[in-house]
Amino acid sequence: MAAGYLDILRTRHAARLLVGTLVGRLPSGTAHIAIVLFTRAEGGSYTLAGALAAVYGLSTAVGQPLLGRAVDLYGQPRVQLPAAVVSALGMGMLALTGPGALAPAFAAVVVAGVFTPPLEGGLRALWPSVLGGEERVHRAYAMDAVAQEVMFTLGPLLVTLLVSLWSPAAALLVINGLGVLGAFSVVLCEPSRAWRSAPREAHWLGALRSPGLLALLGAFFFVGLALGSITVAAVAYADDHGRESVYGWLMAALGLGALTGGAVYGARQWAGTPERRLRYLVALLALGYLPLMLTPGVVAMTALAALAGVFLAPSIACSFIVVDRHAPRGTVTEAFSWLVTTFGVGAAVGTAVAGPAVERGGTTWGFVVTGASGVAALLVLLATKKVLAVPASTGVAVRRSENDRNGAVEPGFSSGHKA
Repeated sequence: MAAGYLDILRTRHAARLLVGTLVGRLPSGTAHIAIVLFTRAEGGSYTLAGALAAVYGLSTAVGQPLLGRAVDLYGQPRVQLPAAVVSALGMGMLALTGPGALAPAFAAVVVAGVFTPPLEGGLRALWPSVLGGEERVHRAYAMDAVAQEVMFTLGPLLVTLLVSLWSPAAALLVINGLGVLGAFSVVLCEPSRAWRSAPREAHWLGALRSPGLLALLGAFFFVGLALGSITVAAVAYADDHGRESVYGWLMAALGLGALTGGAVYGARQWAGTPERRLRYLVALLALGYLPLMLTPGVVAMTALAALAGVFLAPSIACSFIVVDRHAPRGTVTEAFSWLVTTFGVGAAVGTAVAGPAVERGGTTWGFVVTGASGVAALLVLLATKKVLAVPASTGVAVRRSENDRNGAVEPGFSSGHKA
């Protein structure tokens, strides 16, 4: 299992791009926690803290596809690094002015969110030029999904460590400073500097003119909704059992399940089309969510949480392949950014829906939202089966062959994204 991942990481530029992207994404992965801790430390209410975090999330959702389209048009260095610097300046403004002055505080989080660089989509656009073979690219997508789980586990721990050692304001500044360094490391890397998107047809909808991509986004809105609802329902479950630590155990189990599933999924080659495989994976993901509604004792519930996470990373990794196949020519970074946006919006909606569900019906109803969302994601994929059966391209292989015909492949690289 590990041999395949080591083979990818030993490839020139691969480890640097992966690590740089993860470090560059630390601000977006930890912003909700850092903003809440900072606002509370400055005397702000939970309502204000939640509002600032929500506005940051919505601003990021708006900015990602727009910046992704800019990357496709102008290249990575011209967009990623300036965006990272402006985003960090936005968070720096929040740290300096504090949440007391509402207008500057909200303006700061809007700037920080809108200019969050689309490093996640950018990395997936780079993999074909770095790794070449389609099988290796698909394995890199799985490794990418696993690495996300690591980041979302270790990132909050880093924020709390910085808060305990210095202050919440220092945590905001340090995390965003690291984000700029991560983006800087990526854009200085040769594949990022040399990458060019394939020629694109001018269209105001951009990547969204692909019916297959729209179908995928619809499904993963509900996957995000399921994850957002789990966080609220898990808090309610921990309250029911009188121990805050229970919430940590449930989230750790969910992450461990995703890590395990992603590692196993990426360790082998799978037969059949990715669209068909995605339907099976999302079906298993939904099936894993349903037992959470039983809300058994802590030990059993922790085991169920681990089971619920097993098919998350494989589903996400497979969705990357489907995005790659259905993105219109020249829109791959934008398409990946739309997936990030849709997933994030779904998670925000899930958090908003699960809260009232718990208040009115108890903890079980919070997990009912989770299970229903998983089933809804599967139903979207089943309803759009014919649409997803006709990809806009055949992904890595087509882009590589196009580049070969154009004579644009440099030694060691083989992708239509390579200049």
